[in-house]
Amino acid sequence: MFEGIYVAIPTPFKGGEVDKRALKEHVNFLIESGVDGIVPCGTTGESATLSYKEHEEVIALTIEEAKGKVKVVAGTGSNSTKEAIELTKFAYRAGADGALLITPYYNKPNQEGLYLHFKAVAEAVPIPIVLYNVPSRTGVNMLPETVARLSEIDNIVAVKEATGSTSVATEIINLTKGKIEVLSGDDLTFFPLLTVGAKGVISVTANVVPEKMVKMYRAFKEGRWEEASEIHRELYDLSKVLFIDTNPIPVKTALSMMGRMEKEFRLPLCPTTPEKEEVIRKTLKEYGVI
Repeated sequence: MFEGIYVAIPTPFKGGEVDKRALKEHVNFLIESGVDGIVPCGTTGESATLSYKEHEEVIALTIEEAKGKVKVVAGTGSNSTKEAIELTKFAYRAGADGALLITPYYNKPNQEGLYLHFKAVAEAVPIPIVLYNVPSRTGVNMLPETVARLSEIDNIVAVKEATGSTSVATEIINLTKGKIEVLSGDDLTFFPLLTVGAKGVISVTANVVPEKMVKMYRAFKEGRWEEASEIHRELYDLSKVLFIDTNPIPVKTALSMMGRMEKEFRLPLCPTTPEKEEVIRKTLKEYGVI
């Protein structure tokens, strides 16, 4: 259902407000580059600092601009189950193709709590749901066994696995027996995860070089594995630099250098250091995108 290159987009700001023009232009740039889907209001979209109104606005604008040309999987997760249900209901009403729900953060539920949280959302909203496991940011790790339990629920269809571990991805694939798609949530290990059965990626790097990510995925799908591996190695340094600071600081900095959006963040996120900014600039020049 959600195979291929999905792009976790930053939320452009200008003067403290959502920059609608930049958002629309970036969505169109990605569509024209051949990506399979767009993911607004995830971690990369600074969702934790968006108001309810802004969250809904960004989702609705993305869906409107996508015009059915690509799928839109809206970030609707929260550390409050009630809030996650409300955000997911909005995404469903707005016409999103799916909802991406991060594991509840800070309150650190146990595995049963995680299961009950996602089960409650899935039962409340009839939209395809992508689970999102990123323990490095949330402080909680959803185990493969919990993903396997959740895969028995009809509208839980995929998991964004961002531990960067091929072992974890393999275990999920083995336990779920194809009932759920595994999407890489880590650009650096996207290609290795494809080799163990992952179906795609929710990518940060694809904001900068979407056509390269698309080319790598298509090469792999068509059996040109050496070509896919070569592109993966080619993009490795860029992907690494895009995480030189807390996401989405580097990618939004890169996109500002490319003239795509302002280098504006919501506190407590702030601009990176001049030294790191120079590394980003140098890398973009080496890749020929500025």
